[in-house]
Amino acid sequence: MHPRNRFRDGYDFARLTAAHPPLQSFVVTSPRGEATIDFADPAAVLALNQALLADAYGVQWSLPAGALCPPVPGRSDYVHHLADLLSGGDDAHIPRGPDVVILDIGAGASCIYPIIGASEYGWRFVATNIDQAAHRWARQVVRVNRPIAQLIEGRHQPDPRAVFAHVTTAADRFAACMCNPPFHASAEDAASGSARKRRNLRLGPEAAALNFGGTAGELWCEGGEAGFIERMIAESATRPQLCFWFTTLVSKSAHLPRLRRALARVAATHVLTIDMAQGQKRSRILAWTFMRS
Repeated sequence: MHPRNRFRDGYDFARLTAAHPPLQSFVVTSPRGEATIDFADPAAVLALNQALLADAYGVQWSLPAGALCPPVPGRSDYVHHLADLLSGGDDAHIPRGPDVVILDIGAGASCIYPIIGASEYGWRFVATNIDQAAHRWARQVVRVNRPIAQLIEGRHQPDPRAVFAHVTTAADRFAACMCNPPFHASAEDAASGSARKRRNLRLGPEAAALNFGGTAGELWCEGGEAGFIERMIAESATRPQLCFWFTTLVSKSAHLPRLRRALARVAATHVLTIDMAQGQKRSRILAWTFMRS
């Protein structure tokens, strides 16, 4: 976990329940005698995330039923790695404040990256969504958090196959974009993946929602993760000056060779892969630019 991640030292449940008292009803004692929650219970995971954001940033946060509930520590890692990318790895020169503008592709109802980035670094964000309900929910979550509300602008994406088109203007310029693309290629693929997770957690079929729920646009799209990122790469080449750094999460490392070939075809000048780890989970950020340093 990133060394600047506020959540890297685990969970102090005494402090967290003070920040968000409803969490208390979900706290249980593990076989080792430690305070924890049932991470297979979506209500418990939501309460934990609410407590983490309230404790770290004073943020009031909620989700509509069925929306993807993001793991806040892992999402925070992406924001901190992006700060490193923008600073060239020099903590003393991390750019802060509203002059740094970030584009979040597919922010979801949670709007989690803009909320963390605005709270932690004071960056401004444009947050896009293809789902109107998620777009409206995210705007409301932002609105109630007045210290950061002016830093986050929501834009609705009317075309599910588009990435930058329709939600950016010719005048827009971003320090970077970030994206957590849909992983699956179809609803059936997503349902199969959820079933595997339930089996791995030894849960019965009645645990349908689980804490890794999500809506259609959050979980699947045409071509799955690799297809989405290939479209993102192709579109980035038509607007090379839109973002200094184009970035996206890549959940499956097997997709990287295919994506690097796509980046070679569009003549990206620099391509980086930034590894991330949270516990047993491994992921990575793929970053590219058309700028010359």
